[in-house]
Amino acid sequence: MKTLLLIDDEPRMLDLLSLYLEPKFHCVTESSVLEALTYLEAHHVDLVLLDIMMPEMDGWQACQEIKKYWDVPVIMLTAKGERADIVKGLNLGADDYIQKPFDEDELIARIHAVLRRFKTEDDVITFHGLRLIKESFELHFRHEEISLTPKEFAMMELFLKYQNKVFSREHLISTVWGHAVTIEDRTIDSHVRNLRDKLRKVEFPVDDYLQTVWGIGYKWLKSSNTEFI
Repeated sequence: MKTLLLIDDEPRMLDLLSLYLEPKFHCVTESSVLEALTYLEAHHVDLVLLDIMMPEMDGWQACQEIKKYWDVPVIMLTAKGERADIVKGLNLGADDYIQKPFDEDELIARIHAVLRRFKTEDDVITFHGLRLIKESFELHFRHEEISLTPKEFAMMELFLKYQNKVFSREHLISTVWGHAVTIEDRTIDSHVRNLRDKLRKVEFPVDDYLQTVWGIGYKWLKSSNTEFI
């Protein structure tokens, strides 16, 4: 069953949404954006349903923060229905937008549509024989599965999704471990070393692609000088 994170500062709205959605989804409710972000740091969710009018941080800011650190679809749920507000939400990364009061069947249909679209576009990443499957947290090379820890998997996903991008150690720490966690740079180096060892064992030419950028961090090359089929 898919897990939805419902964020709204009105308890009655959270109760109503849970009543509508619980038969089809597992719902986690948070009335605080900050608490919701803390929850995301430690738990996997499949979709966020986010109200705009929030006291600590409005929905637009929250959407930006969520999209900055987590690859999860966001549906904005709000009483605001002006075209400019809808465009603003979508430009900030929202995957859909539905106005209160909403129709129960329409809300469920939109959630299913976003989940289908998100899975189709983002659930599987392939690269020269590597196949990363986000939904099942699996990485394969050709027909052999590579066993990764959750942190190694998250780093591998970043490298494959953003090829040629240089990731500083600080960026990797905040994205993979969370912005509230403090760890040493050498922890990143250790995880990268483990990733390289595991990819070498299945004979993937990882040294041609996972590169150290001295003094900064790491990047995954989109192509290398070595031809690989």
